[in-house]
Amino acid sequence: MFSIIAKNLEVVRRRISAISIASGRDAATVQLLAVSKTFSADDIRAAYTAGQKAFGENYMREALDKIAELHLLRGLIEWHFIGPIQSNKTRAIAEQFDWVHSIDRLKIARRLSEQRPTHLPPLNVCIQVNISGEASKGGVAPSDIAALVCDVALLPRLRVRGLMSIPEPIFGLHIQCTPHRRLRELFNAINAQGLNLDTLSMGMSTDFSAAILEGATIIRVGTAIFGTRTYLAH
Repeated sequence: MFSIIAKNLEVVRRRISAISIASGRDAATVQLLAVSKTFSADDIRAAYTAGQKAFGENYMREALDKIAELHLLRGLIEWHFIGPIQSNKTRAIAEQFDWVHSIDRLKIARRLSEQRPTHLPPLNVCIQVNISGEASKGGVAPSDIAALVCDVALLPRLRVRGLMSIPEPIFGLHIQCTPHRRLRELFNAINAQGLNLDTLSMGMSTDFSAAILEGATIIRVGTAIFGTRTYLAH
């Protein structure tokens, strides 16, 4: 398994480099976030050994089990929470994670700020935007995003880094670019109001080429690194 994950990582990194060069970007400006939900601590350890440092998790109970099992790598691994956030899960997120990508309510942001331990640095957060307008997806409507970003930016134990989106699945590079371009335009409009966002979390295994072309600074890749998921996490 180690050799497979290491080879997959190398393929993904080469694609990131090639796409970045084609779009006139430095590949170092694109961070690879390995989405390890439903995969084991051993899989994460294999990816870490192959040079991967940032991992994204969606399910709280599963994530806490893996963080505990990998406690010897605490401070070496960067943990990102990328799933929907329930109010009763905010304390664990505030205490255990370095980043949160999926804030879509001021109430949740306030709880995270209040519960972030003072001995830790402010929690890095992205605001999730429902860029495709899907009823089944979380996220803030594009028309409401600027106000929420400004409100969250006032919370003392959070650091607003940028925007995140999960567009509806579509195929074809040109078509895939459209929702990512919309998120980038929102990002630029918010920064034009005087904020200093630096992160666009967009793009997954099937569309990260389009996301990089449109300015992604974090791409969230799971299947292309770890393979097809074989069980459902809780």
